[in-house]
Amino acid sequence: MISSSEYGSNSWDLVVIVDHQYEALPREFPLQVSGDLHIGGVMLKLVEKIKISQDWSDYALWWEQKKCWLLKTHWTLDKCGVQADAKLFFTTQHKMLRLRLPNMKTVRLKVSFSSVVFKAVSDICKILNIRRSEELSLLRQSDDVLKKKKKKDKNSKEPVTEDVLNLCNSPVTSGLPASPGLYSKTMTPTYDPVSGTPASSTMTWFSDSPLTEQNCSILAFSHPSCSPETLAEMYQPRTLADKAKLNAGWLDSSRSLMEQGILEDDQLLLRFKYYTFFDLNPKYDAVRINQIYEQARWAILLEEIDCTEEEMLIFAALQALNLPFKNLIFIVLFQYHVSKLSLSSEAQNFTCESEVDEVEAALSNLEVTLQGGKASNILEDITDIPKLADNLRLVRPKKLALKSFKQYWFVFKDTSISYFKNKESGQGEPIEKLNLKGCEVVPDVNVAGKKFGIKLLIPVADGMNEVYLRCDNENQYAQWMAACILASKGKTMADSSYHPEVHKILSFLNLKNWTVSAQVVSDPEGMDMKPECFVSLRYTKKYKPKQLAARIMEAHQNVAQMSLVEAKLRFIQTWQSLPEFGLSYYIVRFKGSKKDDLLGVSYNRLIRIDAATGDPITTWRFSNMKQWNVNWEIRQVAIEFDQNVSIAFTCLSADCKIIHEYIGGYIFLSTRSKGQNEALDEDLFHKLTGGQE
Repeated sequence: MISSSEYGSNSWDLVVIVDHQYEALPREFPLQVSGDLHIGGVMLKLVEKIKISQDWSDYALWWEQKKCWLLKTHWTLDKCGVQADAKLFFTTQHKMLRLRLPNMKTVRLKVSFSSVVFKAVSDICKILNIRRSEELSLLRQSDDVLKKKKKKDKNSKEPVTEDVLNLCNSPVTSGLPASPGLYSKTMTPTYDPVSGTPASSTMTWFSDSPLTEQNCSILAFSHPSCSPETLAEMYQPRTLADKAKLNAGWLDSSRSLMEQGILEDDQLLLRFKYYTFFDLNPKYDAVRINQIYEQARWAILLEEIDCTEEEMLIFAALQALNLPFKNLIFIVLFQYHVSKLSLSSEAQNFTCESEVDEVEAALSNLEVTLQGGKASNILEDITDIPKLADNLRLVRPKKLALKSFKQYWFVFKDTSISYFKNKESGQGEPIEKLNLKGCEVVPDVNVAGKKFGIKLLIPVADGMNEVYLRCDNENQYAQWMAACILASKGKTMADSSYHPEVHKILSFLNLKNWTVSAQVVSDPEGMDMKPECFVSLRYTKKYKPKQLAARIMEAHQNVAQMSLVEAKLRFIQTWQSLPEFGLSYYIVRFKGSKKDDLLGVSYNRLIRIDAATGDPITTWRFSNMKQWNVNWEIRQVAIEFDQNVSIAFTCLSADCKIIHEYIGGYIFLSTRSKGQNEALDEDLFHKLTGGQE
């Protein structure tokens, strides 16, 4: 301690407000300090003056005017810039926070308000037993959502009580290490890969954790869907501009909660921000798989992602209206099947080792990643790149003209498609050669109508050229579609992911190819289901419950044999296959443009979209990006690509830091590999996403 005589004329009074629960004590404590006193010394003087014996280790100084924590205790007041007019609070770093999970359940737990959001989310995921915390972040609800919620509460005759799962006694937030079983990095299975319940050998790991068996069930299992009335009271975006509003509230991962105006007991959304679900494994990821499934399900119910006119499972157009019901069924049937399995899962007992071993063996080949499954074990001869050659039909759509398909001889090699008048002229010069690298590939399929089409949006100097290809059958379509998808990413058919991609496309087509069974749909009223709970409001208004139930049960035959976890994984795969999957929209103004456009940010590309029509204008791949930076003074993002392509834009619907973090975050996630341990390079993340504001 420093005596008052040593201060001399350099001492001054500093008032600190203490956050405590003792009513008899004052909250403001004046301290006599000097500019060369370090922060740790200020806290020591303060605790001695309070004269209360308690654990003060979680307390720190918060500077209200500057909105920052004074956590570097060795720094002096002069170095921090603290003067006599500073308003300092001595408060706890860990505070209660309410989080609404993707399954719409709310949990209440202690979170660090002084750590950066990236670290806080990591701690939250350890409590909830969600691996790969880097894929998630915290989101403020949009103003439109809050307005609708207030209107609902105002119109409600009874007070609204929210069912909250209290996890405030978590071992992570109280300073103790998390149970090893809850966040296991070993190869010991944590969950039964069939039912998603904690494996019998690991059930004891949940005894000292807030995630008891009951709480784990709430997070790892799906629960009955909400009623159409409840769905109608929830906010649903109607336009792409509305969808852009949903993405405006992402918190800055490089700053703390307090620095961003979050107060104790506020409610935030915990969501998967980055749509690159790495290393999904049913043995360890029951909670993670269920929460991803729930986020996908609600995105579809609330129409946050568009389901296209002719397909819902795999194929869809980018923007469509008047979606026919039959295409929605493919998503709905998974919801219904998962719902049925979830309700009965508690009655199932999977303790038989032989049964578990068989299921594990079956699921060992079921690996869901955004890249589309496991690499083939068959070694490819990379010196001989495969090619496709066959008769296909082609059309280039023109305004005010009907589509007229004409047959040509097509050859697909490397990342390009060439077409000729006929097979005999295939050795000469092609009529045209289409380079698919960087193009958009959109399915155009109707299995019942024997329509197997591929829509290609090929980038050119002044926008995108549309080309439609039409295949004759499912097998031909799957081969050519898979080749186009890989070529758009700059990969050839020699890549190990080609054959899994073909298989995935065929499996989705098979799911859509069902026949009506009179036996199944003869008594829709006797079915144990409420069909209106599984579709968005658009379809409950358009179709009667009997019609919905009959259609859902028709399609349910194709997935009735799936296990609970397998059905969820298939649902996630289906969601990933939609053209709009993973697109986060923002309203931007490009440099040199006089009108606003939409920018879609995905895991591997940026898409400029016409705000009026919803049509894509240009696509830029991250793989072609050389560098990006932000001019923080004018809040402008500038990006340079290969071939001397440069773009610059300002963001109008959100802070430009959000888009900057999205780009850096996706690049960071692309560096992950299965050979790494689960410890992340947090410094690299902040280097790529933090900026130099």
